[in-house]
Amino acid sequence: MLKQRILTAIVALAILTLVVFALPPVVARIAIAAVFVIGAWEWGGFLYRTGRLGQLVYVTFVAALMAATWVNAGDPVWLDTLLRVGLVWWMLALVWLLFFPTPIPVSINWICGALVLVPAWAAVDHLYTQYPSKLLFFCLFIVWATDIGAYFVGKRFGRVKLAPAISPGKTWEGVLGGLAAVALLVTAASSIIGWELTVLIPFCLAVAMLSIIGDLTVSMFKRAAGVKDSGSLFPGHGGVLDRIDSVTAASPLYVYALAWTGLS
Repeated sequence: MLKQRILTAIVALAILTLVVFALPPVVARIAIAAVFVIGAWEWGGFLYRTGRLGQLVYVTFVAALMAATWVNAGDPVWLDTLLRVGLVWWMLALVWLLFFPTPIPVSINWICGALVLVPAWAAVDHLYTQYPSKLLFFCLFIVWATDIGAYFVGKRFGRVKLAPAISPGKTWEGVLGGLAAVALLVTAASSIIGWELTVLIPFCLAVAMLSIIGDLTVSMFKRAAGVKDSGSLFPGHGGVLDRIDSVTAASPLYVYALAWTGLS
């Protein structure tokens, strides 16, 4: 199982590298957007387990919001507002996690899926178009380091459950392992990124912690829908949402903090 996960991750990273560095910018942006549209299809599966028409309607809804964002990509007020909305959503999601299990009406689920996907796509698209590629990959490496550190430390030392009603396998020891892995990554990468460690470490740890909230939040909606994985596109990993759940929370904060701190 672990070997399959590693192989799938390597292939996914190779494809991402090809998209970012080899494809024309417009084609690459469409490819990145397609990932989030697939995520919307999977989220629609949380809403409508018995038919594809409902999923198609939901995809159309999310795609329309993404199209409006694409059209207004050059408007800094639009992006700033969208990122702020995304960050407010993730703070509310953190509070929600504390009270789960709770009933989730379909109308609320519709809105939540859009709040998960649209600001995150806008953030990743902005990273791709407006920043050096190393900053896009660094955001992803923060998320991946958090996930890898949490997995191995949690598997070896995990005792205290983090959110047993949502994701029984996650532990507080795993959280600390993920944050430690990020700290090691930051220390190794500081000279490449060119930022001071005193700024870089708290910046990256905040992004890492929010990535954990993203993971738990999507897991909450999956559990409410009665499914283990959002899909089966990636062997050993599940669906697209299973792979980008942490990124959906981390990327809006990452982009917003880049501008706010002036690190960019």
